[in-house]
Amino acid sequence: MIEQYVLDLHDVDETQVAVVGGKGAHLGGLSRIDGVRVPAGFCVTTDAFRRIMAEAPSIDDRLDALSRLNLADREAIRTLSAGIRRTIEEIAIPDDLAAAITRALAQLGEQAAYAVRSSATAEDLPTASFAGQQDTYLNVVGSAAILQHVSRCWASLFTERAVTYRKRNGIDHRTVDMAVVVQQMVFPHAAGILFTADPVTGNRKVATVDASFGLGEALVSGLVNPDVYRVRDGGIVAKAVAAKQRAVHALPTGGTQEVVIDPQRQEQPALTDTQVVRLVQLGRRIEAHFGRPQDIEWCLVDEDFQIVQSRPITTLFPIPAAPDAENHVYLSVGHQQMMTDPMKPLGFSMWQLTAMAPMHEAGGRLFVDVTRHLATPTGRAGFLEMAGKSDPLTRDALETVIERDFVPSLPDAGPGGTPAGGAPAPIETDPAIVTELIERSQASITALRRDIRTKTGPALFDFLLEAFQDHKRVLGDPLSMQAIMAGMEATWWLNDQLQEWLGEKNAADTLTLSAPDNVTSEMGLALLDVADVIRPHPEVVAFLRGVEDEDFLDELPKLPGGTEARDAIEAYLERYGMRCVGEIDITRPRWSERPTTLVPLILDNVRNFEPGAAERRFEQGRQKAQEKEQDVLARLRALPDGEQQADETKRMIDRVRTFIGYREYPKYGIISRYFVYKQALMEEAERLVQANVLREKEDVFYLTFQEFHDAVRSGRVDDQLIQRRKEAFRSYQGLTPPRVLTSDGEALTGAYRRDDVPADALIGLPVSAGTVEGRARVILDLAEADLEAGDILITAYTDPSWSPLFVAIAGLVTEVGGQMTHGAVIAREYGLPAVVGVVDATRLIRDGQRIRVHGTDGYVEILP
Repeated sequence: MIEQYVLDLHDVDETQVAVVGGKGAHLGGLSRIDGVRVPAGFCVTTDAFRRIMAEAPSIDDRLDALSRLNLADREAIRTLSAGIRRTIEEIAIPDDLAAAITRALAQLGEQAAYAVRSSATAEDLPTASFAGQQDTYLNVVGSAAILQHVSRCWASLFTERAVTYRKRNGIDHRTVDMAVVVQQMVFPHAAGILFTADPVTGNRKVATVDASFGLGEALVSGLVNPDVYRVRDGGIVAKAVAAKQRAVHALPTGGTQEVVIDPQRQEQPALTDTQVVRLVQLGRRIEAHFGRPQDIEWCLVDEDFQIVQSRPITTLFPIPAAPDAENHVYLSVGHQQMMTDPMKPLGFSMWQLTAMAPMHEAGGRLFVDVTRHLATPTGRAGFLEMAGKSDPLTRDALETVIERDFVPSLPDAGPGGTPAGGAPAPIETDPAIVTELIERSQASITALRRDIRTKTGPALFDFLLEAFQDHKRVLGDPLSMQAIMAGMEATWWLNDQLQEWLGEKNAADTLTLSAPDNVTSEMGLALLDVADVIRPHPEVVAFLRGVEDEDFLDELPKLPGGTEARDAIEAYLERYGMRCVGEIDITRPRWSERPTTLVPLILDNVRNFEPGAAERRFEQGRQKAQEKEQDVLARLRALPDGEQQADETKRMIDRVRTFIGYREYPKYGIISRYFVYKQALMEEAERLVQANVLREKEDVFYLTFQEFHDAVRSGRVDDQLIQRRKEAFRSYQGLTPPRVLTSDGEALTGAYRRDDVPADALIGLPVSAGTVEGRARVILDLAEADLEAGDILITAYTDPSWSPLFVAIAGLVTEVGGQMTHGAVIAREYGLPAVVGVVDATRLIRDGQRIRVHGTDGYVEILP
């Protein structure tokens, strides 16, 4: 293959990233759009870069060393990357390569001024912008200077910030090459940035223009505050003209300098309103060409706009695909299910196939379209009431959308339906109902395990599609739904009425302590029993402290007491091993698949508790709830007409204690079924690996259920699709999903409208009463838990898999959650003061700080 060292910008397009890098490819694509002017130039290709790298002494060893460095070792990264840069800059450019560059310069005008700009192959990508990671040099004059700056651009692939960015994004240094764009300089009256979607709110219909005088460098480097315009539907909807005191101008001899702007001119707008609107129209044309919102650098030269860069905006949360052009409002499923991480394609497609409501995927997360629920006055009132009880931030976000008349308004269908917050569901308060529901669920899972054993190949997938229908039938069992609602509504009733009658906040929190039939709280207490078996055996404890391999259970019987320890852990896994963090995603490793996850929790329990703690803990909670019941009923009877209020309250206490524990069981049933599905599917994936269809069985995680089915049927898989999905998943991990998302792309997280808390407190939702002070432990990964008695857990979210940790903590703070989410229910069961929905809690509270959690009033104080 003949190497090509130089290509004119007009000869490349956005498909040639591997040849001219992201910036060069985008500029080539821009130059082909009608009506878009791009300064003339050429690209020094990645062939040239690879030739230079081949001449760099011991470069392979140094790249190996770089890839081995820890991200936290900033000094080592700085030293090694600086050495690589020096080496590259010192390599003489071979004569034929230098001649190719100077020939291209001669055609454009050798004595003209140029911008020399890095263009890496991992740059301006849809999933990672790499903005500002490599170097750009402006106003370079003369072929010798240009050749020198081309070398500097090659070397800038190894700036400390670029190396760190690649390491953080999991990109191998060897897979990235560097091209260089050499472009004629333009000397603009004004320059700036155009975002074709609002980079703050995500709204795709609002464009934002930042503008300042002179070169755009003043704005990019933060030297000036720019004028800012917001444009929607061809009109300016907001405008802020700044005092622009300085600008960057090009020097005739090369290079740039800062200049002070004449005071009379400082507060003049850099663009006229007409120019702003025209620029946005140009941006819309560019956006349409590239098929996604763009971050565009522009210059105004002689009353005409020239575009010097366009890259995808990578920070926007994707929008679910809609079947029409109507307005839609989407609610995050992850915020309801306590799993806001992205799911892999097999995970979200399985949840879609087994969920009761249609779901839409975006950014690896699932959303439900709630537009219809918000369209009628009665539907809206009921839905907002339910959302507010669960999570005030979600309600606030929905109200924000409604206030803007974004949702179409429809009349009520007619009379009928129970208003939200009305009478509890008509169900008898009878513990036998819960027993029957649990037995039904267990019988269904036993039948699934039995029937799936003989199914392989396409027959397995046909069987599973039928099993999913049974799954939904179990999930939608009317009696089960009534039992769940009975417990929830009784909780709300007790909190509302006892506050009104006795002035007592969140009374139900104590009344639900140690409620029966709660499989999630039992799971936490059962791990205390496992610790009781292990504690008397010091050699087992010492062995567990050093455990790294997942086959450690096989090694235990070699130690004194090890057989008992293994049996206790295996019995625990038999009952709870289908659980894990983020368990709604079937691709996540279960505790049975990765038992080392439980080891730190077991060791914490061995260290922090005395024998018999589980039984004592449950009994103490039960007694507290009983004492609270007697206290509340006695105080009610002392009121005028108190007998009737006490009788009603007693009925509701019985109801909540009968049904609130069952609230956790359906999820346990779902996840038990999921593990059965997963084991069968992974055996099928292993067969695909044996048949050389897949490289590794976990590759099926990046296929949807239907694609996996097709692969089994056809014996073929699209490797490139799997690679693209892996890259997309990596990029989704950096996105924060909003609670509410509109079809315009606006991401809303909601706000607390409260003035009853201290000014510097972190506000959240009170879900479990009491106040506690202690050391904050910020834990993002369950496997890294290391707790002392009295610690307060701070984390992003807690699904049921976190509950074994709850026995060891004194309080709980999460970023996501609601009154009836799993973490809140278990916190109340264990009597832990808890505040959930604290925005950015894991960032604002530092590990080890002393904090005070106000579980009754819903806020957290950081103490001196």
